[in-house]
Order: sequence, then structure tokens, then C-alpha cells
Amino acid sequence: MRTGVITQKVGMTRLFLADGRHVPVTVLKLDGCQVLSRRTDETDGYTAVQLGSGFAKAKRMTKADRGNFAKAQAEPRKKVAEFRVDAANLLDVGDLILADHFVEGQKVDVTGVTIGRGFTGAMKRWNFRGLEASHGVSISHRSLGGTGGRQDPGKTFKNKKMHGHYGVDNVTTQNLEVAKVDVERGLIMIKGAVPGHKGGWVMVRDAVKRPNDKVPMPGSVRKREAAAPAAAEQKVEG
Repeated sequence: MRTGVITQKVGMTRLFLADGRHVPVTVLKLDGCQVLSRRTDETDGYTAVQLGSGFAKAKRMTKADRGNFAKAQAEPRKKVAEFRVDAANLLDVGDLILADHFVEGQKVDVTGVTIGRGFTGAMKRWNFRGLEASHGVSISHRSLGGTGGRQDPGKTFKNKKMHGHYGVDNVTTQNLEVAKVDVERGLIMIKGAVPGHKGGWVMVRDAVKRPNDKVPMPGSVRKREAAAPAAAEQKVEG
């Protein structure tokens, strides 16, 4: 098991194939997804990597967060998340994960927070069919009907499907297909819809039910040591 990535949802578009067909895709962007720390069996009792994505202002961070980012020698990040990995797939602190961490045609599990829809009725929230349009029913066509008054012991149980707050749930959609990756722009294009609104944070992992042995192990990364000389050269040239 290798690490997933933190992405930000850009929106939806479509890709045209060679035979003229088009595929609807959701565009996810990797915004500086970097390894901030590691969890090991010796120190924490489990193995995982902590990733950060999106750039934030240091003045908006707490003192503890600023200390953690300084320890990792990384810029402050907006979103921080942890991914469980096998001991053999631990990444080094400072590694930047690239878009080709996933390959085209691979199945992935995508986790995001669904769009909030406020207080809604049972028909919208649970897809109830509602009451009859005629035969004596008036005004209450969209009501949910009985909620347990005639069943033993004649009361409404907890967790009954009723009207209420709809959305803002952490949802995972499994076995979505990676349609295309763009390493230069840091984009991952997923076939179909992905939970969440534009600009929302989305976690992308290898599919649990559809393993793929062609993915880079332990991942497609750019090392901090390799990136530092290039940055120094640009600074000298400027």
C-alpha cells in the first residue's frame, strides 16, 4: 500500500478520443503536494506519511503549525492529511509528489466532502416518492408519510429517514478511472463525477478493490535535493 495525494477540485470538462468520442472528466490539481513528516513503527506504532497541499500565509498559522512546517523545512500549507502506507513505501520528508503518481487507466478511490444543500425534504434527501397526486390527498403531496406510529411500540425510532440537513458528508467513491495525467501542470483527470464542490479538497488513493501493479513504487516524486540546485541556478542567472 502506497500513499495517496491531496488534490483540489478545479471543475469538469471533457476529453475527445481518437475515434471522436468524448469522455466527461473531473479535473483535480496537485498544488505543491509535499511530504511534511513520517510515522514509523518505532516512534508511533504505525507507518504513514503526512502530506500538505496548497500554500498559505504564515501569519494565518498557529504557532504550533509554524513550528511543524519549519521542522519540515517547508512552506505553510492550507491542507494537511495523513495516509497510511507500508513500511517499504515510506517517502522522505520534503518529497514533492507529481501527477504521474497515478497512471492512465488506473482505478482509484476518491474521497471528498459533498456539496451542502441545507435543510431539505425527504423526497430530495432520500428520494422518497411522496404521496398520491389525487384520491383525497391535498397540500401534502411531498410529505414523507407515516413514520412508525402504527408499528410496535408505536413510536418514531432514531435514525429514521426524514427531512433534515442534506450534504456536507465525507463520501468515498470507489473504482473511478484515471483518464489522463498532466505532469507539467500537475493535473489528474478522473473519468466521471467526483464528490465535492469547485475548490474543495479531494483525497485520491489507489483503489482497494482493483490493485494495479504498473504504478510507480513507492511513488512518483521529485526529491528536495534535486530541486534545490535547479532553484539556485535560476537565482544566479536572474
